[in-house]
Amino acid sequence: MSERGKKIYPYDLIKMKEGGEIITMTVAYDYPMASLIDQSGIDVILVGDSGGVMALGYDNTTPVTMREMIHFCKAVTRAAKRCMVVGDLPFMSYHVSPRQAVRNAGRLVKLGGVDSVKLEGGSEFAPTVKAIVDAGIPVMAHIGLTPQTATALGGYRVQGRTAKTAKKVIDDAIALEKAGVFAVTTELVTAEVAKILKKRLSVPLIGIGSGIDCDGQVLLAYDILGLFQRYTPPFVRRYANLSEQVVSAMSRFREDIRARRFPGEEHTFHMEKEEYEKLMAEL
Repeated sequence: MSERGKKIYPYDLIKMKEGGEIITMTVAYDYPMASLIDQSGIDVILVGDSGGVMALGYDNTTPVTMREMIHFCKAVTRAAKRCMVVGDLPFMSYHVSPRQAVRNAGRLVKLGGVDSVKLEGGSEFAPTVKAIVDAGIPVMAHIGLTPQTATALGGYRVQGRTAKTAKKVIDDAIALEKAGVFAVTTELVTAEVAKILKKRLSVPLIGIGSGIDCDGQVLLAYDILGLFQRYTPPFVRRYANLSEQVVSAMSRFREDIRARRFPGEEHTFHMEKEEYEKLMAEL
């Protein structure tokens, strides 16, 4: 299904679930990173509001604005020719009313160029999801731990540890599927709940910190590559430690400049000898 070179759309993810093909998703915020991801064979790029932390240095995702999200989305969609691009709706961009949500989802599509949008929250946002979907914009849900409102959940805690909270996660997912989402992202949810959801949902379940029994997995590109040093979530597997390589490269660059080893002759441009002689004659 997910052949290299073929543009991926929401419908393709549903067909991948039906065919038992695992979905791969990562998170990026800029053109160079998105371009490399697009070449890698990854299926989906999420332009997350986590860019507020990873790229802008905020303490959390709450301050991220629509303007910042549009800026991130523009950069990623210019690069992504194959990957489906999902844009995060930031905190308070869809909470006031379905009308507000439709307007801001439309801005991410029209100005940011994304293929679909994602919003955090449970069954209480089912009417909002339906309004966006009815406007012709595909929606991905995000349940379990919802970083935008993590304080209301008692902090960054695993969801679904008790029967009561597990039932809430399951009910949220089912309500959002009925409202029209094409996929559900579940963050920091117990493996038992994720396994139930995979069987109960007809749309793909994409996990982050939610165990192996999902239709797909997502991690932030900066975490995968070891580019973010402030902290690493316990559910992350690093596939590289590029932060060390970046620091090392910058240190060597600094040393070469100070030792006058850079720029070398191969990096230098010269005037023609006759033009130089003319110049010197005039000085």
